[in-house]
Amino acid sequence: MNRRRFLQITAAAALGGRAAGAKGAADWRGRAFGAEVAVSGLPETARAALLAEIAAIEATFSLYRESELTRLNAAGRGPGSAQMRAVLALAGRVHAATGGAFDPTVGRLWAARAARAPEAEARAAIGFARVEIGREIRLGPGQALTLNGVVQGYAADRVAALLEAAGAGPCLIDMGEFVGLGGRFRLGVEDPAAGLLGAREIGAGAPRAIATSSPGAMRLGAGGHILGPQGQAPRWSTVAVEGGAAALCDAASTGFVLMEAGEIARARDALGLGTVTLIDAAGDLVTL
Repeated sequence: MNRRRFLQITAAAALGGRAAGAKGAADWRGRAFGAEVAVSGLPETARAALLAEIAAIEATFSLYRESELTRLNAAGRGPGSAQMRAVLALAGRVHAATGGAFDPTVGRLWAARAARAPEAEARAAIGFARVEIGREIRLGPGQALTLNGVVQGYAADRVAALLEAAGAGPCLIDMGEFVGLGGRFRLGVEDPAAGLLGAREIGAGAPRAIATSSPGAMRLGAGGHILGPQGQAPRWSTVAVEGGAAALCDAASTGFVLMEAGEIARARDALGLGTVTLIDAAGDLVTL
């Protein structure tokens, strides 16, 4: 699973200095989801569980090796693990709140754009309402899912839950999207073209999570990698979303890239999210 954008949030130390974590805690870096990932303050006793959790998420959602998702896309139906059903349920919630701007059924369109192939059939297959989520998951005719717009956030939430249960903290969890656990962290919001434009805080006394989307941070064909399911062009160069869960922030930031500010504000409220930071093509910053 390749990252859908280069990371546009750069982490700073915990506010007031790095607080003392659990005995034996250390910073950890690895690679998952096609990119670098990291956890600050990881207890040595939790390392094996962290690696197992990341491996399980990749085995469920990867598009670039055999996984539950690739099998579902190939067959058009599958039994659906608890993880898959949970992520698809969240995707459905964000799809509804964004008026369809977030739609994981752009999978075939993404593949066609990457191959510079004709797109008409791929566009005709788009429509998350055709996905049936139950004991068995069924895709609509010709559909393929991509969940890259939510899985990094989902992974951050899962890792945070694992570490919280282990009594770890303070930890800054970076799975491509961020969760602050047991401390407060300042993060710089950066745009691919305009550079560093501001800072936000997550963790204790602030939103727990933050996620960003930047369509221009990775090229796909002749354009950016965030594709409008209804043919929309991106309206924002970078969107950062804060809230209580990284998966929800992640999916919302993807859809918000394609939406007007007023639509974003309504969707933010419907989803129970926090501050949304928007950066336009001129590098101007708007906070909702």
